[in-house]
This record gives sequence, structure tokens and C-alpha cells, in this order.
Amino acid sequence: MTRDRRKGFRTHSGIELKSTFTPEDLSGMDPEQDLGAPGEFPFTRGVYPDMYRGRPWTMRQYAGFGTAAESNQRYHFLLDQGQTGLSVAFDLPTQLGLDSDDPRAEGEVGKVGVAIDTLEDMEVLFDGIPLERVSVSMTINATAAIVLAMYLAVAEKRGIAWSRLTGTIQNDILKEYVARGTYIFPPEPSLRIITHILAFCQENVPDWNTMSISGYHIREAGATAVQELAFTFANAKAYLQAALEAGLDIDAFAPRLSFFLAAHNNFLEEIAKFRAARRIWARLLRNTFQAQDPKSWKFRFHTQTSGMTLVAQEPDNNVVRVTLQALAAVLGGTQSLHTNSRDEALALPSQDSARIALRTQQIIVHESGVADTVDPLGGSYCIESLTSQIEQDVEAYLQKIDDMGGVQLAIEQGYIQREIQESAYAYQKEIEGGERLIVGLNAHASEESKGRFRLYTPRPEVEQNQKQNLRRIKQGRNPARVESRLAGLRQAVDAGANLMPPLIEAVKEGISLGEISGLLSEAFGTYRENISI
Repeated sequence: MTRDRRKGFRTHSGIELKSTFTPEDLSGMDPEQDLGAPGEFPFTRGVYPDMYRGRPWTMRQYAGFGTAAESNQRYHFLLDQGQTGLSVAFDLPTQLGLDSDDPRAEGEVGKVGVAIDTLEDMEVLFDGIPLERVSVSMTINATAAIVLAMYLAVAEKRGIAWSRLTGTIQNDILKEYVARGTYIFPPEPSLRIITHILAFCQENVPDWNTMSISGYHIREAGATAVQELAFTFANAKAYLQAALEAGLDIDAFAPRLSFFLAAHNNFLEEIAKFRAARRIWARLLRNTFQAQDPKSWKFRFHTQTSGMTLVAQEPDNNVVRVTLQALAAVLGGTQSLHTNSRDEALALPSQDSARIALRTQQIIVHESGVADTVDPLGGSYCIESLTSQIEQDVEAYLQKIDDMGGVQLAIEQGYIQREIQESAYAYQKEIEGGERLIVGLNAHASEESKGRFRLYTPRPEVEQNQKQNLRRIKQGRNPARVESRLAGLRQAVDAGANLMPPLIEAVKEGISLGEISGLLSEAFGTYRENISI
């Protein structure tokens, strides 16, 4: 007689997993109302009728390190290996609005992403890459408007019409206050800048996804699957409201909103989470926000496998973890996918590891057969039960946040931060107590060496070269024109005008990201967390 592996079986979110699910577990479900057909409301089974039978998901590996030239080489390598979209990682100074020569940037230039100070860096970053044919995603938030201005200026210099550009700017500042910390300005002006981006792209860059509302970083901070969706949707509701209050038509901007979710280790819960997310969004947009265009109801999302589940011990095991997570994302109906590399618990990924990560996606689409039919797990008693339970639990969180006065007040009071921290603490306690087994870490561990991986560390000259280039660019500018462009930007701030046009003109004049961010900080102030968590 075998002994149970543990006393009870629950998902990461605490949802009970019965030994067997039966039709009785779906007694309250109406297949017509709750499932529908793929490509039809409420999109539980997928946002497109044929899903991957028509076209595979976009394979978008997240990459960026050191200088723009180094990152450009990695992008060309990935595209040559069959990657179908780019995803740009920026270093911390760029995310925080600091130039590479800022004393606060010392030691961080090019370390966790690429350093971008001026338009010239952006031109080098995308040198030789056909922007009119390659979809580009940029993970940037507080300085999203500045980075987008640089990207549009690069396209303009090449003679590429903005209407031909496809891609995504993350532009999700609220999750920075609770999960990542790369904020600059207070919430109110930050939301105002976001509405400027939405309005500008609606008129000028119509196929650009103006936001990638991110649950990924919330999950990586320690949230459960239910909390990941709940806090992401709470943020999304705030963005929708801010845009409506700015006078935008919901059916004009909502179709260009996208989402960014994590794929974690609990295979069944993750699949159900993605399906529940589509249903929640469809009902929220149609029933609560009264959107009329079916495109507004579609929850389109990018998935990244979970970095926080990767371990430094026996790093080859991470290939298996990533494969299962990627498979869950595909079975859950993702629109694009990044697969983490096996050595990311040690450092930025090596080229060989990045290739294996990309090959993982290619094997799933070409060899596994799971992409040949739409929503293959639809109708599973277990999956449908989990999908409905996750939806109910997310709705309960959203109601509680509404009762608190909305997500901004929930953030200011530290409620969301506390929820995430408590979940992270509980998860870590389970690992340390042996209740949650991690193979190679607290179960079946060996003494495998990690030394065979070549770990990336930015060369000392990266920071020095970046500073020298920035100094050269500033010395070569026309001071009068620089002053004029900065004055025009400040006038737009004071007048409450859309900031995108003067930002584009400023970066075209060689004005740096740090200079622009400094001007905006003087106008808007900087955010300081003052809650007691």
C-alpha cells in the first residue's frame, strides 16, 4: 500500500484538488454562457476561432544587456534562429530615468538590460532590424513615453510609417508601486502620461499595443495565481477609468491593450488561470464598462515562464520546468511566449541557453501536436472546475478592492503589498519546511557543479564607453535648439497638453532620457512610499 505524498492537495492559490473530478463539479456551469466557441464571447476557449492552426504564437525571447551594439547582436542571433518577435530588456538606470553618467547609475549600467541614454543608442539597438516586419515589445514603465518617443523617431528617420509598426510598450506603472519599484513620479501624473500615450498611438500608431498590463511581476514578487489575476485586473480597471475620464472612447483604445502573465509550476492551475482571465476580462469590458466592440472584450496576453521558480542547483532541471510552464501557456491559449533560459538563476542567459529556450517553443509547436486543435483541455471536469473557481476568487478580490475605494487607495494603504508578501512568505516556508519539494534543491539533490556555465557580467569598459558616448553626443548638440525643445516640453507639461509630440522632438535633438526625466520630475515630483507594511 502506498502512502499519500502529503496530507492534502491544493494549488498554489489554495484551491483544493480532489482525487477525482466529475460532472457534479460543473453543476453550476452553463457551457453556452461560460464557454462558448473559440473566438466568441466570453472567449474562455480562446480569442481566435482557429488559434494556432492559423498561425503559431509569437516566439518573443526577452533579451538585452550591456551596450546597444551587444544587444543588437543577440537580437540578430535570435531572429536567425527562428524567433518571430523581439522583447527588449532595459537596464535599471534606463528604467529609473537615469543617464549612464548619473552617480546613482554607477555599477548598474548594462547589467540587467541594455543601457539607452539617447536616440543614437536606440538606432544602434535596432540597426539592421526591419521594424516594419518585426514586432517589438519593450519592458519599460516609468520612462515608457520617452523610450517610445525614441523608437518612433528611429522609424521616422528610416522612412518607416508609424502605421506599419507593431509591438508593445509595457507602460504599466501601478504594478511598479507594489511589485518592482521602478517608479519615478507619483501615481496621478503617471496615469496622465499613460493616457497621453493611449491617445497619441490611437491617432498615429494604430497597430501598436499601448499597454501590457503586467501580472508577471506581481507573480514573481510572490503572489498566487489568483492574486496575480486579481491585482492585474484591479490595475486595468484604474487605467480604463483614467482613460475614460480623459475623454477617450473605450472602443478606440481598449482593443490595443494587452496583458503579460506568468506561467508557474502548477500545470493545471496555470492552464485554468489563463482561461479564467479571458472570461473575466470579456465580462468586465462588456458588462461593466459597456464596450460595444468585440475586439475590446478580447484578453490578448504574452506569457513568460517563471524566473522565480528556477534554481541555481542542477540548472539543467530548469529546462524541464520551463518546458512544462511553456506547455501550460500554450494549452491556456497565449498569444506570445518567452521561455526562460536554464542559467537565469545564475546570471543573464548565455547564447547556448537562449537557443535551447527558443528550441523548446519550436518543439512544442512543431512536434507535440498540442497546437493542432483549439483548447484541447476544454471540457475537462478538473480544468473547467478550476477555471470557474479561479474566476470566483478573483472576483472576490476585485470586490474587496472596490470596497476599499479602488486600487490606488489599496496600494497607498499597503493592502496589495501585504497580500503579496504574505503569499511569498508562505511559499518560502513550504520549501524550507519540506512541504513543497523542489527537485535538486530540497529533494533528490546532488553536488552538480555550476561552473560549466559562462556567466555574463558587464565588462568595466561598458559603463565607461556609455559615458563617453553620452558626453560626445551632448557636446555635439546645438545648445539653443536643446534649450528650445526642453522649454517646449515644459510648456506642454504646464498646459496639460499631450506630451508625446514634444518628447519626440526632444529626443530627435539628442536630449537624453535622464535630462527629460529630470525635467518631468521637477514638474511632477517624485514618489516616495510612506506606508507601513
